[in-house]
Amino acid sequence: MSTSQAVAQHLPFLRRYARALTGSQHSGDAYVAAALEALIEDRGVAESPRGPRVALYALFTRIWNSVVVNGAIEPTLEPKLPVEQRLGHITPLPRQAFLLVALEGFSEENAAAILDTDVQTLRSLVEESGRELAAEIATDVLIIEDETFIAMDLEGLVESLGHRVLGVARTHSAAVTLAKAKRPGLILADIQLADGSSGLDAVNELLRSFEVPVIFITAYPERFLTGERPEPAFLIAKPFQPATVSAVISQALFFERKARRPERRTA
Repeated sequence: MSTSQAVAQHLPFLRRYARALTGSQHSGDAYVAAALEALIEDRGVAESPRGPRVALYALFTRIWNSVVVNGAIEPTLEPKLPVEQRLGHITPLPRQAFLLVALEGFSEENAAAILDTDVQTLRSLVEESGRELAAEIATDVLIIEDETFIAMDLEGLVESLGHRVLGVARTHSAAVTLAKAKRPGLILADIQLADGSSGLDAVNELLRSFEVPVIFITAYPERFLTGERPEPAFLIAKPFQPATVSAVISQALFFERKARRPERRTA
């Protein structure tokens, strides 16, 4: 595959990343255009042992980070959608790390290479973005957990991020009753509950009534290998680190908000 073909293949995704990073289509496309101009002048700048996609994003990143204003929060004054406004409030490097991993799906190794850093620093940046973004997207949280001390830890963590805990359910029936009455904006759910019931079954039942992002926190991740809804898009294994929970909460809420826009038009 030629260089031009490789670039064309990845260009739509680079534009998506640039739009999310800058907060506007106009600004994002301007930086992508600058990256393409640099590529035309010197084809070698887009070469990388990790492949053309990593090389292209790394080139874009060097151009983005070379502009002093991009080192500050709120890089553009153009009107933004609510999700992009929240992204704009995250400090620049954590915002890049978050988007590369959560939105673009790069591995930690490739994301670190794009940002010209190491994996440990990349992880710290993603965790920082999680804390900052979670504070920007406050919601009502239902915790489904039968272990008292774990539930208390989760409740304290959720509240420290600026969210509100609607309640803690220890059984399937309690979870369903509480969720249907108060409609949470996020659910943190264990699988094995106190009465032998399943948090997975409770979530399945709730998702037939309304849509809500779900994060499973469980010592039994293998139980998600069923191919049935809900898909384990957000799964944390016990024992967990608070920073990990914070980062995953922010990702779940970010993508839930992003999926709602643009809103569907009715006929």
